[in-house]
Amino acid sequence: MLGRLARWLRLLGFDTTWEALPDEVLVRRALAEKRTVLTRDRRLPQEWTLVPVCVLQAEDLRGQLAELGLRFGLAAYARPFSRCNRCNEPLEAATVEQVGQAVPDRVRASHHDFLRCPRCERIYWAGSHVARMRELLGS
Repeated sequence: MLGRLARWLRLLGFDTTWEALPDEVLVRRALAEKRTVLTRDRRLPQEWTLVPVCVLQAEDLRGQLAELGLRFGLAAYARPFSRCNRCNEPLEAATVEQVGQAVPDRVRASHHDFLRCPRCERIYWAGSHVARMRELLGS
């Protein structure tokens, strides 16, 4: 339901997990990991009162980000492009030599700063997509 939002929260630097789980498993995991559950399911907070639950009203990504920003003051804590948007691991700096053939030749020729996920080894760089993402975020 909120997989796209989870990826964007990771891109903003927030420790965010997402899996399609039964409610009972989700609540137990959130309790064990001391997490807030984000959902669009209005019944969830009525059925499960053990963990903090935030029911989002907005259906679109921009609206959801705005809601969370207001409710939790996210702007003060954001560290954009510090986590892997695939697996949530904090990213590490990498050199051109370290990324080697993992990026296209044109990217190696035009970029010198890279980030690498130590878990899934995905490589990140400030391409044209970063400007589009910053525009969406209003920063």
